[in-house]
Amino acid sequence: MQKTIEGATEQGANDMPARCPIDHSAISQQKTPKLIEPVGAAIEYDEAANIWHVRSFEAARTILRSPNTKQAGFNAELITRIPGQQNTPILYQEGKVHQQQRKQTARFFTPKAVSDNYRQLMENLSDELVRKLKRKKEVDLSKLSMRLAVRVAGEIVGLTDSRIPGLDRRIEAFFDGGFEQGTGKLSEKIRAIWSQRKMFNFFYLDVKPAIEARKRNPKQDVISHLLEQKYSEVEILTECVTYGAAGMITTREFISVAAWHLLEQPELRQRYLAAPEEERYAILHEILRLEPIVGNLQRRATTDITLKHNGEEITIPNNAMINIHLHGSNSDEKVVGDYPRVICPGRELQGDKVPEMLMSFGDGVHRCPGAYVAIQETDIFLTRLLALPTLHIKQKPKVSWSDLVTGYEIRDFLIAVD
Repeated sequence: MQKTIEGATEQGANDMPARCPIDHSAISQQKTPKLIEPVGAAIEYDEAANIWHVRSFEAARTILRSPNTKQAGFNAELITRIPGQQNTPILYQEGKVHQQQRKQTARFFTPKAVSDNYRQLMENLSDELVRKLKRKKEVDLSKLSMRLAVRVAGEIVGLTDSRIPGLDRRIEAFFDGGFEQGTGKLSEKIRAIWSQRKMFNFFYLDVKPAIEARKRNPKQDVISHLLEQKYSEVEILTECVTYGAAGMITTREFISVAAWHLLEQPELRQRYLAAPEEERYAILHEILRLEPIVGNLQRRATTDITLKHNGEEITIPNNAMINIHLHGSNSDEKVVGDYPRVICPGRELQGDKVPEMLMSFGDGVHRCPGAYVAIQETDIFLTRLLALPTLHIKQKPKVSWSDLVTGYEIRDFLIAVD
């Protein structure tokens, strides 16, 4: 049985405002959703599964800011039960422990710190990758963006002392399905052995040498900070896997999807290249609103939670699973106005301090700490890439879905210059 609390309905896209630099005949500009969210289902309860589905922006923000929930996505309930852990990974921490750790690591992610410490690296790497494209005439953008994202996030985390090249491939391997076929105990054992092998390779080739280097010479990076906090090598390994997902994989996908939109919309591309930084960021935020990298955030209620929607009070009971649909909450017409599934930079957003990208970086205590890193890195790279006058798409990318991060994966995206 399902209970649905109705929300606003969506209009068509035939009467597009002239200020939106897009194809007016398009019904939807979204490229990545696994499915188009149902219209009118702002809050929906699936009684059989005991899951509350949330697609309203205000309800989503209330839940993410509530002290009465805990992390339930990204295998949280498995990770937090690992025996012998003294320090739970930051993604899964709650309460005062999480607040303290976020406060201590915030210095790596402030706009000033990012600009002062990593802008030059981003610029140098972007110039290097653009030169590679000009030399080869054709590249897979998904691989190019992965190299950039891994190098930048690796510098912030401290993964800079690998024994051999290939950190980007080893990070990617964690999110590669691998041996997914088959059922039964033998298949489970094969998958477990394969996962352990990937983890060992990452630890021995990348994490262990980084730890040894930071013990000799601490730096201003996450691994040095964790060593100061007396984290064990296994705990540091777990954090590095977490930051690999958060800081590398997600940024890689956003660079690709932003480039895809801008290359297919010449007017928007020209506007982006001619704009000052603040306006460029606004365009990127609008693309991110439309194409959130993580599609769903899960929380588990730790007590009854009362929400107000359309004048009605709704109570989510203790221990219920809550599934926040970011494509839905980011398309809430009460906040974004008409035509929520097309790109319109400069929208007049309704509500109190609503960010341009809405829920795409999350909200509350678990809001993505690397938000500014991702946007600045993407902007620095794309301003150089898109400035190439003959740059064009040679092969549209393949889009698939990662169940682990509930997000899209863009692969085989061939771009070329004449």
